[in-house]
Amino acid sequence: MWTALLVGCGDCRHILKTISKAWTEPKRHYTFYIIENNLEVLARDMLLLYLVLEPPDRFGLQEKTEMFLEIFGNLLIREQTSKYIASVATDFIKMVTDLDHMAEVFPLFDLSALKFKERDQLEAIFKFWRNPDKAVFDASKMWDNRLRAHLQTRYDSRIGAYDWDYNMKLTERGGGVVHKAEYTSWRNTGVAFEMREGSYITPNKTLASGLIIKSGGEKVAKRGYWGDIICSPFLAFGIESSNKELFKKANGVYTKTATDVSEYNILSCLHELIRHEKYHPSMTKKKSGKEEAVLTEIMEETGKNELETEHDREINGRNKKGGEKTECESGILELENVKIVFLPIGTAGEIHKRSKYHSLFDVVYFSNSMVHHLTPEMQRVMRDGASVICETAKFMLDLKKEQCQEYVSKVTGMATKAGCKVGDPCDGLKDNFMRFRFSSAVTDKT
Repeated sequence: MWTALLVGCGDCRHILKTISKAWTEPKRHYTFYIIENNLEVLARDMLLLYLVLEPPDRFGLQEKTEMFLEIFGNLLIREQTSKYIASVATDFIKMVTDLDHMAEVFPLFDLSALKFKERDQLEAIFKFWRNPDKAVFDASKMWDNRLRAHLQTRYDSRIGAYDWDYNMKLTERGGGVVHKAEYTSWRNTGVAFEMREGSYITPNKTLASGLIIKSGGEKVAKRGYWGDIICSPFLAFGIESSNKELFKKANGVYTKTATDVSEYNILSCLHELIRHEKYHPSMTKKKSGKEEAVLTEIMEETGKNELETEHDREINGRNKKGGEKTECESGILELENVKIVFLPIGTAGEIHKRSKYHSLFDVVYFSNSMVHHLTPEMQRVMRDGASVICETAKFMLDLKKEQCQEYVSKVTGMATKAGCKVGDPCDGLKDNFMRFRFSSAVTDKT
């Protein structure tokens, strides 16, 4: 049994990476407890992981990869993607209003810990997703309003502002593989991934969220786009990879883009998750010490990729026989050794008071926006020897370099007070995460 508490991740990338490698240790059971600041993030986690587990006879790996990145990082999406979201939202409404039904058709998630009010709010979010009226979420206008509020007098010269952020901040902190053109395009439109010919004109309602703002001296709840407009979604999947071929340079310039890296990383995760084998791309082949392009037949698309579907069915059949993976009643692939539990909003400051969570977690993760919950009380929920991982402020581009280093020092002090030993030295401008090890012996001494 391996149990992790993820506080404020903001997306499902850590879960996806972990479960894609679960086939290497089939006897281990993985349980994730998720705490977020808002329910829209939980709803997106459900959607993206539901898409990931769609069976091969519905989606080929390439199509699934492209749709995943489209939903994940694009403010505007294709019409067919919007229809898929609406269809899944209808299924989710049935699930959140009937947990017994959810246990039958999508047992990966456990919503039983959520309050009734929160489940009602999730239902409202899913109903909003399937609302066909595009006017309820004018994504382009909201993006432009955010840009104007952020840049103010620099708005008319915003291309120069993007260039400054890219060259003086993003590339200096390890984001050089992000191409300037794709970064500038995203900053202008909110669309990060355009890997297939199509019209990206439909608002991505999954990126909408509610926020309490002051208007006329009163607090008013307003729905809009309140996410990132500076750092970019490329940072999640597009700047690191086990495939070092993606980071080759020619004349000092990366030959691949962050979109290419993101596509490879997601495709490899999906391949390992479904086929239980390491992903080896067949894009090129070596002959006489040189790489040569491989010509492949391009078939006219139907609803499915028939060649890939046939192979995937064969793989899926073998997995069923081996008892490693089955399908739920909905047809979604079932991961028998994985469970994801959603905890109520605001639980991070209260979880140590619940005895059932005491000494439960092998790994505790804090995002940089939620690290203030790393308090001495949190040691109650950690097992002896538990790993504590905290996100650095490396890619908080609005922070100065010295502030990023000060952040590391402050969090290190917080972790020490919580009974953690410092791992390897951390550089706030080079490292993505700080790693600590909880020790009950340290706690006893203090």
